[in-house]
Amino acid sequence: MSGKTCKGNVWLRRSMCEAAWAAAHSKNTYFAAQFGRIAARRGKKRALIAVAHSLLVVAYQMLKNKKHYRELGADFFYGLNKDQVKRRLVQRLAKLGFQVTVTTAPTAE
Repeated sequence: MSGKTCKGNVWLRRSMCEAAWAAAHSKNTYFAAQFGRIAARRGKKRALIAVAHSLLVVAYQMLKNKKHYRELGADFFYGLNKDQVKRRLVQRLAKLGFQVTVTTAPTAE
């Protein structure tokens, strides 16, 4: 898909970008994690627009469904692809010359 933004309300875009900048610089939040992931690959300005879009979608869904916002947390993205993250980190350690054996930690219940 194109990286360009569509024409729209310039005042809404400015206010959403300002809110996105504040949300992206808060600590231990989903939007801060999203901003960091996208900014590393595509740059800060595109990440800012992506977070602003996410904020707009969240606000719309809150109004439409009459529900409160539920924070997903900064570690939300770590839980998505655990096997992929594990494989990548093991390969990275192997390239550094370490031999790795992965076992699951016992859960405290």
